[in-house]
Amino acid sequence: MSKQSDNVMLVPGESGWEIWSGSSATGFTLLSATGTSRASDITGLPSGDLTMLFPVRAITALPLKVTSEDPSLIGDMAVMYAERQGLRPDPMAGQLTDQFIVSQEGDQTTLLSAVLRPPGEGEMPPRGPKEFDLSARALPYQGDSLVVWKEFDRWVFAVSKGGKLLYCQATAVDAPNPDESFVREVRLSLIQLSLQGLDCNPARVVVYANAGADGAALSSLFGPGVIVQPKPAPVLPEPHSKLLPADVRAARRQAVRRQQTIAAVALIALLYLGGLGWVGYSYWKDSRTIKRLRAAASEVGPEREAYQQHIAKWDELAPVVDINKSPVELMYRVATAIPGNGGVRLKDADIDGTEIKLRGQGQQPAPIKQFDLALRKSDQLAGFTWVNQEPTQDNKVGWTFNFTGSAPGATGTKP
Repeated sequence: MSKQSDNVMLVPGESGWEIWSGSSATGFTLLSATGTSRASDITGLPSGDLTMLFPVRAITALPLKVTSEDPSLIGDMAVMYAERQGLRPDPMAGQLTDQFIVSQEGDQTTLLSAVLRPPGEGEMPPRGPKEFDLSARALPYQGDSLVVWKEFDRWVFAVSKGGKLLYCQATAVDAPNPDESFVREVRLSLIQLSLQGLDCNPARVVVYANAGADGAALSSLFGPGVIVQPKPAPVLPEPHSKLLPADVRAARRQAVRRQQTIAAVALIALLYLGGLGWVGYSYWKDSRTIKRLRAAASEVGPEREAYQQHIAKWDELAPVVDINKSPVELMYRVATAIPGNGGVRLKDADIDGTEIKLRGQGQQPAPIKQFDLALRKSDQLAGFTWVNQEPTQDNKVGWTFNFTGSAPGATGTKP
């Protein structure tokens, strides 16, 4: 039974996905060897941090040598090299590229650039992995070696340099043992590495297979020292890979948003409860204040009533004591706005201090409009808002007009 703290590793096996459990300190133990190559059909994944190892067939390995020691420049050079090879992953498909340093000598850096094919339908497990890596990086290597094994009934191989993975490739060979066509692909790959300045002469050739398999075909190329042995338990690759397909990245973002939403709801609930407490306290405090103010208002009630009566009487005297409300003064201010050409004659003026109603006539509409404009622009009548109708033609007197001005605070036009 897997412990909660154990790591769970999903490894491509010889005929299907394998489930391993353990840690770097204690090693990994095989829990289940399934017969399915569809990761989505895997059941019974134990608890623990899940690491998924992509099979060799899911990646394109691009070994190269660059003249730089700067990690950021190395990554850019690897991306440019992949693009020159026609490999440009969709940026919306997630983090599908990674680089692994093999060796550094002076300013020369040898590295393996891996380009992951976007996972298709059914190629992701039912539970989102915490990390992703390459199956070829989970094998132990010794010096310059060639390692051969089967994944999903097809032979694959990896080349190491100095004990670190330099190159890996999947083949279509499904024979019980590596055959001549498989050896031919290995030979072509080694020639290609040599043309790139990445000479690798495997001093050790290992075939990971069950009992009964042999490496006779490989012996024709590398001599009789081909080792055939069972495939060892996987190890957690170091350093960790940065590979992260888009659907898993989206799921992680959704999980983060869900946690943020829960935190936000909890904060809102806390603020709501705090607000209720504050409202209750404020209500109690305001109730005390209201009672105190009502008691004070009761004490000054007679004085307030006398003051209101005084104000009312003073408002009644406003037309007499306030020059700005005096009908005579307002009539004078209206008269000063009448054009001096005599084209306007007032017939009636109704003034009560808050409203001015003017009715009159003129021979032409132009003087009337001039009078309208003068009323609106008069500094002496600046407090009045004018609602002036357009002049109306009258066959008997020429043109008539009705102007109405309201003072600030007026409740409306009086009948």
